[in-house]
Amino acid sequence: MMVPVRCFTCGNVVGEHWEAFTARVDEGEDPAAVLDDLGVSRHCCRRMLVSHTDLVDVVAPYQ
Repeated sequence: MMVPVRCFTCGNVVGEHWEAFTARVDEGEDPAAVLDDLGVSRHCCRRMLVSHTDLVDVVAPYQ
């Protein structure tokens, strides 16, 4: 649903990077380069941002 605040594996904060990550990827930048620039270096944390699907807009009408 919403982007997790912390990485499930290591516990680092990843939620603070979500807005910048999505904005820059939507502009056409390479996701790997964006994550490098944001300082997200661990594979587990990168997975949290790259694999997340934002479903809030899909589920919200059913509440």
